Amino acid sequence: MPSIYDLKPKFQGLLRPSVTRMATAGVTANQVTVLATMVSILAGSMIAAFPDSKWPLAILPVTLLFRMSLNAVDGMLAREFGQKSRLGAVLNELGDVISDIALYLPLAMVPDINSAGVIGFVLASVVVEFTGVIALQVGSERRYDGPMGKSDRAFWIGLLATLLALGWMRPNWTLAYFAVLIFLTILTIGNRASRALGASTKN
Repeated sequence: MPSIYDLKPKFQGLLRPSVTRMATAGVTANQVTVLATMVSILAGSMIAAFPDSKWPLAILPVTLLFRMSLNAVDGMLAREFGQKSRLGAVLNELGDVISDIALYLPLAMVPDINSAGVIGFVLASVVVEFTGVIALQVGSERRYDGPMGKSDRAFWIGLLATLLALGWMRPNWTLAYFAVLIFLTILTIGNRASRALGASTKN
């Protein structure tokens, strides 16, 4: 199914000149991965600290875009500049899950958002990434299938945060919003699992 992840090659093309300069300056993929996680924790902490304020929600879409950029940068540094490492693989997987939890779970504290929907979405998102990694255990490659991968989650949560910050989202609508996201997330789990098994059978 379509996913924002499909746009990754074009996004990387835009970032490549900056990534080249960063590599020349000695910036490492692991440093970028850790920075992305720290930025996510900071942004999530702001939401948790000021759940009644609109400004943490207003800056969340910018934070999510910045995080996605850093995620693309660390991957490019690792692949294109010989920085792949076992530590980097661990940091990358852990960083993604920690960042998702840090950014999204504090939304459950925001009065205008249905907390049960947030918690269900976060739990399902963790299972999505776990399913992608499990593919390696059955002889397949790491799965990034959609329709609710990391980039897709960032887009839809960023949109929700924007609507809430502008006062364009009614509190009772957020349950339906998260219900749809959870459904798509469960569908993603199925897609990743089935394609991992299909690929392993071919191998």
